Amino acid sequence: MEYFVNCNLGTLAPYTTPLDRAKAKHLYRRLGFSASVATIDAAVGQSATAIADALVDQALALPPLPEPVWANWNNSNYPEDEDARRQLRRQQVSEWRIAYTTGLLENTLRDRMSFFWSNHFVTELDIYDCNAFLHEYTNCLQRNSLGNFKTFVSEIGLTSAMLRYLDGAFNRRNRPNENYARELYELFTLGEGNGYTEDDIVDTSKALTGYTNRGEIGCSFITFDPEQFNTDAKTVFGQPVTDYDSIIDNLFDQRPNEIGYFISKKLYRFFVHPDSNAPEAQPILNGMAATFVSSGFEIAPVLRQLFKSEHFFDDTTIGVIIKSPFDIYLNLTKETNFAYNNDILVRAIDSASLIGQTLFDPVDVAGWQRDRKWINTNYMIGRWFSAEMLLEMFWSNNEEQFRTFGIDATNAAGASGSTEGDPAIVARAIIDKLTPKGLLEEVEYNAAITVFRQAYEDNGFYADENGGTSLWNMTLERAPLQVYELMVHITKQPEFQLK
Repeated sequence: MEYFVNCNLGTLAPYTTPLDRAKAKHLYRRLGFSASVATIDAAVGQSATAIADALVDQALALPPLPEPVWANWNNSNYPEDEDARRQLRRQQVSEWRIAYTTGLLENTLRDRMSFFWSNHFVTELDIYDCNAFLHEYTNCLQRNSLGNFKTFVSEIGLTSAMLRYLDGAFNRRNRPNENYARELYELFTLGEGNGYTEDDIVDTSKALTGYTNRGEIGCSFITFDPEQFNTDAKTVFGQPVTDYDSIIDNLFDQRPNEIGYFISKKLYRFFVHPDSNAPEAQPILNGMAATFVSSGFEIAPVLRQLFKSEHFFDDTTIGVIIKSPFDIYLNLTKETNFAYNNDILVRAIDSASLIGQTLFDPVDVAGWQRDRKWINTNYMIGRWFSAEMLLEMFWSNNEEQFRTFGIDATNAAGASGSTEGDPAIVARAIIDKLTPKGLLEEVEYNAAITVFRQAYEDNGFYADENGGTSLWNMTLERAPLQVYELMVHITKQPEFQLK
């Protein structure tokens, strides 16, 4: 049973009400890793259709990350000395993680989707252990993230990372390996036990043989060896098949509705609500699946339909998904518009790994399970203190950006002149910016406001009981510290853990 019950009665009809601040924040938190005060402010009053279309169009137009110099290296390109070779490979992976995480921050929907697909078409760098394979794999994720799903399935299965990870590189003519065939149906396209048999898996594995040529030198890209291809007669889903391409064609020809529903369900859980089994979700899933199939398995039309819908913008969808580790750190960076550098990104990447989300290394072939799996005693403490450490780094880099964020958040909230005299208004604006629906109880607001006031509490800066003029305002010397201490307090609240 889900912690948040899905009682969303909204339809896939377009959401036509101009966006308010809460809906704009919701859109950017789900389609990317949130957005700055200025971006949200610009979205208020705009139509969901216009912004969703713009974000999808932007994602479709983006090229993949530039190719690194080592994109086609094999082991012969690395130093002969083992320690030097290991150090260089680690450095390359670190640089690629930084580049990819920068993309998550800057490329909004494109890399939100590529990150989603990395947890669907799962590989683990620790297992295939080749940097050139990593580049080929992430390049495939980015190029196909909003493209044609059939093309995506076909291409990802022939990346060397996938061939090595799921043993396709060992799938020989006389010794078929069923690992990739099973996951192709169970995890990637149909869902466990849905529309395939064990015999289908056996014959699929035979049709996928031959991609076994691993080269003379370690870390060489895997290619097709016709001598290792199984030429037996094969039947899948009651249809004759021959080779890799025919397997993909047969899958999408014979099981289109199953694929459409399975992928729509995963997209729904990721973008809308963790409870995709609720009766209220079924018409939405059916509509998404119909769009997916009728478009020839194009991903973008499904996303456009969903992101413009009444269902997506229903109040019951806001604040019901638990942030992943990357959501915590990247949302915080985007929402504050704080300046970041590689050290900040490395801290975020390393912190995420410590609490269960290692970039390019999901826990197993089923990927990170998300939502409540992120929450346990050890992870909660890690979430609190890693967020605080990130704030400490931002503080060390530039204290004044905390003042700027506090003023911008307050002014954008429409509290004109409120940075003069009333710390409660400023504190509420910051809280409401960093949480999807604010704090649940008034007593929680009061506690947070107390934290915000503390830096000047004993100095007579606040309005007296009779409404006398306050001396306090956000230009005072310790105002950045007030914002910082309030933000540390907010990151430990349950509402901050949601998006």
